[in-house]
Amino acid sequence: MACAIVCGEASPSYVTLFRSLNRTLDSIKDNIAVIFANILACQAHSDDNFRSEEVVPSSFEELMEKYKHLSAGDWFSKKRNAGNDQDPQAEFNVLDTMLKDNLERLKTMRESISVAKIGFLGCTSKINYLEHMDVLRGLCVDGKLGSAFWLRRKLMNKGIIPDVWAHNCLLNALCKAGDLEKANWLIREMLEMGPSPNCVTYNTFIKGYCLLDKVDKALYLFTTMVNSGIRPNSITYNILVHALCKKGLVEDANKLLEEILDDDDEITDSGIVISTTLMHGHLKNGNMVQALSLWVDMQRNTQVDVIAYNVLIHGFCLNQQMDLAYGYLSEMTKRGLLPDVFTCNTLISGLCKERKFEDACYIHDIMPRMGIIPDKVTYNIIIQGLCIKGDVVKAHEFLRSMLEKSMVPEPLVWNSIIDCYARYGDLSNAVSVKDQMLAFGVQPNVYTYNAMIHAQVKGGSFIGALSVEKKMLLSGLFPDVVTYNMLIGGACNSGHFEFAIELYHKMLKIGIDPDIFTYTELIRGNCMRGNIKEAEKILAKIQASGFPVNHVPFKILFKKYCKMREPDKASGIYQKWLARRNEYPSLIT
Repeated sequence: MACAIVCGEASPSYVTLFRSLNRTLDSIKDNIAVIFANILACQAHSDDNFRSEEVVPSSFEELMEKYKHLSAGDWFSKKRNAGNDQDPQAEFNVLDTMLKDNLERLKTMRESISVAKIGFLGCTSKINYLEHMDVLRGLCVDGKLGSAFWLRRKLMNKGIIPDVWAHNCLLNALCKAGDLEKANWLIREMLEMGPSPNCVTYNTFIKGYCLLDKVDKALYLFTTMVNSGIRPNSITYNILVHALCKKGLVEDANKLLEEILDDDDEITDSGIVISTTLMHGHLKNGNMVQALSLWVDMQRNTQVDVIAYNVLIHGFCLNQQMDLAYGYLSEMTKRGLLPDVFTCNTLISGLCKERKFEDACYIHDIMPRMGIIPDKVTYNIIIQGLCIKGDVVKAHEFLRSMLEKSMVPEPLVWNSIIDCYARYGDLSNAVSVKDQMLAFGVQPNVYTYNAMIHAQVKGGSFIGALSVEKKMLLSGLFPDVVTYNMLIGGACNSGHFEFAIELYHKMLKIGIDPDIFTYTELIRGNCMRGNIKEAEKILAKIQASGFPVNHVPFKILFKKYCKMREPDKASGIYQKWLARRNEYPSLIT
């Protein structure tokens, strides 16, 4: 019946009931007509030729047989005539009994209909409840928290309490939005009104605190969870261990892991995940000895997998221990564990950081032979590494290879190649890559336009740089401090120093704070125009303000005084630089 109701069809039980009801009503109507006809016939004919057997039709005989359980006094009157004629009172007694019986049948059928109706309404209510829960969860997934809480309030006003799964969805959405205050309120309301929080509820809330780096509150919530009689699972411990390692509290994470492994076998079965997380924390902090010690324990107590080896190899690459990374890669393959794309990407990234680009490209070339398909991450690492090296031609080849495999890179990859061409002053190829970027449907961002401005300035076309800035504004993007630094530098190099000053005031007007590169370009421009005093004023101003200054402004003034053959002033600038170097050694490059 539920299926029929859902599909919008009439229920078979309803159809049967209504058909039976119609037949009963028709039977009552026909029988009443027959009885009244017999009564009238009995009153009109009183001779002996008319016997009751001849007057009453067969249907009435059947009716009499049906009610034979009644007493004789109900059927016949004690008054009889000389010809044994039927007493008319008997027919009325039969009619009365028949009506009572049929009314009982109608009552029974009405009760059956009521029961069916109750079942239908119960089924409908259950369907409506499930629909409401699905809608509430969908609103949470879409981030429409206002609508989700409105629906929850409406349901609760009607006495319908959403289940714990729906509340967990609300809590997860609040934690993702960073609204932990309202998440705390929701859990308190769950404790007061129901449903009771479960392990997933507390895991979600603990992760919310960890995402905001509030590990202390996460640990307090963990204690509350245990005291409430809710048993933590491996996910709970993994969240806490990861958060502690991320905060640098590796020793605390290690203690927590020891408590976990001593707890019971159920947690130990998932100990590989938690141990891997802790090992990653050790490697990230450079604690190689602790990481390897934990690795030995993992191999002794559990069956390590590809993920565990990937974490170990990644840690060695982070610490520039490529020999150890290759060693454990060899051990991994000897155990029958094949490397995956993450393993290869980790090695390629480590090699690029050590500027071993040929080895990185070699791993890329042998990946297909091992059955591993390079992904976007693989190409992104190699292209950016080659651009840092300055090998833009090879980087462009890898870009073409990506496009041939229908992998369209992110703007960062395009920007790296455009900027690399810009560094060489190759404006033609820079424009070509930018046009290709647009052809593949990738929209330029601020960094793209900055790279194009860099290419124009490097190519000596300050007017072209201003044209790129105009296109940037027309596209709805706004210049940043890097944009103005390059434009100011281009204006100074092209002899438009007054325009450079205008650009400086313009950036101040629109709320962009100058940085060391801005002031360096102004010092350079003043030196080019021979305004040495003004250049020294700018240097003194930024020194007095506590602005971090590197060696470049001092070098510009030192070289200018040397060209002017003023060794005393050049020596004075050099002494200032030495004092600055001793005060801020990290600024010296």
